[in-house]
Amino acid sequence: MSQNKNALIRYKTIDKCLQNTYRQWTLDDLINACSDALYEYEGKENPVSKRTIQMDIQIMRSEKLGYNAPIEVYDKKYYQYAEEGFTITDIPLTETDINVLTETVSMLKQFKDFSLFNDVSDIVQRLEDKIYAEKSHTQPVIHLDKNESLKGLHFLDEIYQAIIKKIVLVITYKSFKSRDENQFHFHPFILKEFNNRWFVVGKKRANNPVSNLALDRIIKIDYDFQMPFLDYHFEADKYYKNVIGVTVNEGLQPRVIQLWIDQINAPYVITKPLHQSQRILQQNEDGSIIINLFLIENYEMDRLLLGFGDGLEVLKPERLRNRLIAIHERAVQRYKKEIGK
Repeated sequence: MSQNKNALIRYKTIDKCLQNTYRQWTLDDLINACSDALYEYEGKENPVSKRTIQMDIQIMRSEKLGYNAPIEVYDKKYYQYAEEGFTITDIPLTETDINVLTETVSMLKQFKDFSLFNDVSDIVQRLEDKIYAEKSHTQPVIHLDKNESLKGLHFLDEIYQAIIKKIVLVITYKSFKSRDENQFHFHPFILKEFNNRWFVVGKKRANNPVSNLALDRIIKIDYDFQMPFLDYHFEADKYYKNVIGVTVNEGLQPRVIQLWIDQINAPYVITKPLHQSQRILQQNEDGSIIINLFLIENYEMDRLLLGFGDGLEVLKPERLRNRLIAIHERAVQRYKKEIGK
């Protein structure tokens, strides 16, 4: 049991003891009560020291946890609450507490598609009720972007459970490029979210490269309980170290990507790097910058760079520079064509 949980058990035990005004509580009595409570929770002897209980009482008296418990000693021996009916469980929530709880509940509810949310859903409900009772109409100050209409979210928990239990999936899938559905076995390693879209990452067969499947393109999921799950050690942080997004072109090696960023976009790129490998090479007098990235080129990277429009120029490598030039030229021709109609 964690030390934090031990401490909470002791606080609650001391609180329960001091609420009982029909008996007198010495320090030794509180020590024994806390030791018994910890034994009940842990199933093993866990003696509590005199100093620990003395420190607990000081913390309960203080503002550190918001208790401000009116614990006093009389006859230099017995502990009691100075206020009749006081308990640390009835401490009113402050406005800051309410705001923090509101945002915590909002963030927890982002994971409602996972079965692990079921374990805390009743707690979340009680938190919502407590917040409403304390202060109605509290508006969240954090807004998390989530597309509730995105297809495939109902597969999240099925895949999550399959990963944990190492079960081979039989997936019916239809990619954007394919005209027909395709069915295959898939060994899922992790679930990955990027740009408000979910992917399952794994392998079709042992000799295949690692690939990702968008959940919104999955038609159906079944299971093959007879097929042994691949014994493959997948390190997500290492695998995605040199890419933006979810696509890893395994035939390519990471290379230096050198970019010029104009003075308007430079502050944003400095404060929010495009990738963890970003290094600033030069800060120009006009406010523009030149940066280096060390990446494996992929579709997501191209889209990110194109999103800057004329605020970004690829200096190298030449192949990437020419590819983006061609895309921009086609875009210009399309605009001219539309205008001419």
